[in-house]
Amino acid sequence: MSWLGPDDFDDDYEEFDESSIRTRPNPKANRPRTKRRPAHEDAEIGRVLGVDRGRYSVMVDEGGPDERVITTTRARELRRTPIVTGDQARVVGDTSGAEGTLARIVGTAERTSLLRRSADDTDQVERVIVANADQMLIVVAAADPEPRPRLVDRYLVAALDAGIRPLLVVTKTDLADPAPFLSHFDGLDLRVFTSARGEMPTDAIGAELVGHSTVFVGHSGVGKSTLVNALVPSAGRATGHVNQVTGRGRHTSSSTVSLRYENAAGTGWVIDTPGVRSFGLGHVDPANILAAFTELAAIAEDCPRGCTHLVDAPDCALIEAAQRGELGPAELARLDSLQRLLQTFADKADSRDAK
Repeated sequence: MSWLGPDDFDDDYEEFDESSIRTRPNPKANRPRTKRRPAHEDAEIGRVLGVDRGRYSVMVDEGGPDERVITTTRARELRRTPIVTGDQARVVGDTSGAEGTLARIVGTAERTSLLRRSADDTDQVERVIVANADQMLIVVAAADPEPRPRLVDRYLVAALDAGIRPLLVVTKTDLADPAPFLSHFDGLDLRVFTSARGEMPTDAIGAELVGHSTVFVGHSGVGKSTLVNALVPSAGRATGHVNQVTGRGRHTSSSTVSLRYENAAGTGWVIDTPGVRSFGLGHVDPANILAAFTELAAIAEDCPRGCTHLVDAPDCALIEAAQRGELGPAELARLDSLQRLLQTFADKADSRDAK
């Protein structure tokens, strides 16, 4: 038996040769897909004011003659990129702001700060609260609900970890003397305001807001939304009351929103956030926690390298200072708070290593 070759066939053999295959024209006349994205060089920059069910309110031409708030959605390529209040967004499409129009966010500028929290100290999933804030105003009540020093400690840690300057306002001082609570923070470089019914220090607080982007945080029911409404009368933030049985405040602010603050000296931004009853620090580097306890950090400079500052830490300068009676009641309370936080992170590290 002999093998057949190309010469044994007629000229039609060539139409079965792969080297001479002919491609079929595109019947839909559309371009093939590509991973290259347009540069969007015509994109406008705007401040994200808030988000509601997948729609972002963005202010463009901020402070300019054509300042306006537009409604936007997120581009498909950003579906896994968190976009939060305070972000500087790049928007394209119909940015006129006319009723019924919808623009598109195609990117965000580099953030100067990012305030985050987790559900608890062992949760590595972080919840982004706000971007590009440079101040945090911690709102706490002197009573109804009772103040929680350790919650404030957590706010301070989160603020300093994010590079944000913390401020503190104590409301409802007509119900209780705030001095015992404030003594917990003696020695800290922390600007403190007090507020009572009919005596809200809006001018003093407002002076600190000008030229800054300030995120307001606090436990539910402490009067945060009331303070926001006093500073920004057009805000219209819902206010609630404290349950007399549980002592807990009812959540009234359900979303984070940026509001412009104005006075004779200038403008700033107030970022109101929902009230929280816990503030996890699972995302924070434990090495940054000590920085929130300024007066203790100064003493800890005499600690040996790698000191954990825990209750059983050998040669810890903080523990030795406490044993010598060199720490006052407020410093001892803050040392206890510091050690509790550090122990939480130490336990988390041990459980991770055991897996």
